[in-house]
Amino acid sequence: MDSSQRSVIELPKIFDPRGNLTVAESNVQVPFHVARVYWVYDVPSGESRGGHAHKQCRELIIALSGSFTVTLDNGREREPFHLNHPYQGLLVETGVWRTLDDFSSGAVCLVLASDPFEEEDYIRDYDEYLDYLQGQTREAQ
Repeated sequence: MDSSQRSVIELPKIFDPRGNLTVAESNVQVPFHVARVYWVYDVPSGESRGGHAHKQCRELIIALSGSFTVTLDNGREREPFHLNHPYQGLLVETGVWRTLDDFSSGAVCLVLASDPFEEEDYIRDYDEYLDYLQGQTREAQ
């Protein structure tokens, strides 16, 4: 998968004997302005989340607690990322399909998003996603 479509971002980990601290600021560690924050938790064993792509919204996905796997798909290839450190975030660019699986017990998935929620930004059907990618390729030519 093209490295411009994803990257793992190391967030600052400030060590302290009283407990560590990690920070993520808009346009500093996070390469976009954060317009929305949400988290996913209490995912039952065997369930998946995600299963969509965004036309405009960029996201940074962080495993705040526990672990899970994010699989990114650009229509040609799939690449899994196992997230289990609260000081690492997976940057997901626009036009990339993502699924989240294999949640450990007690896992908390934090998502920092570049845009407010807009249903029109979502592509929720995989065949429609592939059609969208073909349209993007034609527009770029």
